[in-house]
Amino acid sequence: MKGIGKNSLIITTFILLVMTQRGFSQEYPSFDKIPTDAGNVELHFIGHGSLMFKADGFVIHIDPVKSSGNYNFLPKADLILVTHEHYDHLDVSLINDLKKDSTLVFTNEKSTQKLGWANAMKAGDRQEVNGITIDAVPAYNIVNMRAPGQPFHPKGSGIGYVLTIGGRKFYVAGDTENIPEMKDLKDIEVAFLPMNLPYTMTPAMVADAAKAFKPRILYPYHYGDTDTQEIINLLKGSGIDVRIRDLK
Repeated sequence: MKGIGKNSLIITTFILLVMTQRGFSQEYPSFDKIPTDAGNVELHFIGHGSLMFKADGFVIHIDPVKSSGNYNFLPKADLILVTHEHYDHLDVSLINDLKKDSTLVFTNEKSTQKLGWANAMKAGDRQEVNGITIDAVPAYNIVNMRAPGQPFHPKGSGIGYVLTIGGRKFYVAGDTENIPEMKDLKDIEVAFLPMNLPYTMTPAMVADAAKAFKPRILYPYHYGDTDTQEIINLLKGSGIDVRIRDLK
């Protein structure tokens, strides 16, 4: 009887393990691997403006927001980056859940006012963490306004990030339009550019931005109901690899 009980326990444990693994695979976001001199960087597409990068086990959460996707199976953060304080980019409760004692958090100034303990960055600032260089760059609206003279994202408030990992540059633009400063970006391997109105860019504006600094790979993100085929058509023949992932 004891032998039968032990076997039953082993079988039950195995079934639970398989069920857990299947559930994990269903819930875990899809990801791509980008080769660098420091090994592959995994780009995990959580949803909307929320991303997760993994570099040699080092976990970076960018604009983590619970409404963007399921975080139940995702690892805690070694580094958290927040582009700006809007509700679909800053989730204080989730950041507290993802944070470890050793986690570093960098945000724009207004987000630090809501978090209280984060480190503020502004465009032009640079940090280095675990061999990764973090450059804050401008992100703002020129055309799209909440009301006359009131852009959805004023200049000097939000930021984007350029991460240099293993010699490759990864640009996460945040909420922005095709601003003049994008022409100063150099050697971008991967770019995430937002594509939804009225808050960020049309496909034509994204195409203009991409042509200005020519990333090797472009992921439109934060695109809502925008027809992603438009950006594919607009950049056909440009040499830019446009990749569409589920980042509505």
